[in-house]
Amino acid sequence: MQNSSNSIVLTALLKALRPIARFLMKAGIGYREFAEISKSAFVDVATSDYGLRGRPTNISRVAVMTGLTRKDVKRLRDKISAGTQIDMTRVIPPAEIIEKWHSDPEFVDTAGRPRVLNFEGPAPSFAGLVKKYGGDIPPGAMRTELKRVSAVHENKSGELTVTKKYFRPIDQDDQLKRALSQAIYGLALSIDHNLGETDEQSWVERVAFSTRIRTNDKSRVRRISQDRASEFVESVNDLFSAYETIYSDDEPDSESATVGVGVYYFEADESDTEFVQNL
Repeated sequence: MQNSSNSIVLTALLKALRPIARFLMKAGIGYREFAEISKSAFVDVATSDYGLRGRPTNISRVAVMTGLTRKDVKRLRDKISAGTQIDMTRVIPPAEIIEKWHSDPEFVDTAGRPRVLNFEGPAPSFAGLVKKYGGDIPPGAMRTELKRVSAVHENKSGELTVTKKYFRPIDQDDQLKRALSQAIYGLALSIDHNLGETDEQSWVERVAFSTRIRTNDKSRVRRISQDRASEFVESVNDLFSAYETIYSDDEPDSESATVGVGVYYFEADESDTEFVQNL
């Protein structure tokens, strides 16, 4: 039975994961990819952070700590050692459908171009494509999703034409990479560091919020917040630049550390009535 303490943490984790799931789905990344990379993170941390006498944690202990099978742990550790843990062999069904529409001889013409498909009927059809590569997903649901992201065009006769070569609901890889590797990564490091630390040893982790901002004032508050946050970040950047200038003559291999300060603005969903209680 899940104890109450873990239940509280998991409830908070669920809230934090909702916006993450939202932007991952916008980027065409589904649960299977997320789960695989999450397993790699758990195995990596359990292996490197909990070893005895300076040695990596053994497979059995990693399995106990993470809840994964020993077989899964070994597979993931081999991938981590080879640097291939982010080479995803499984993809979400819409991506698989688009890829096979461009490559399966049954669904391309003699010139190698994707065929225009009727939704159902004699082969080749869209329903046949989905049945072959979409698992248990109904063809209608697949058509709706592909049309939503403009990957498929349906004419008045009901014929379907694939308009994208890859399933990418949005094409903002650089923006998402920057947000994950800087903003979210930095905040996660701060949270991890501060757990159990005294005030003297903790890092700055502050949030200013109000639940009484009128809806009509949100755009003005957002603009002012962004301006002030930008001014603050620029002042910290000037501080970093000053230190870099002081030590600009040092040898390239001189001891150094990476430090950062993040400032962020957010708006909680209006339906999030538990926001204040969970801060």
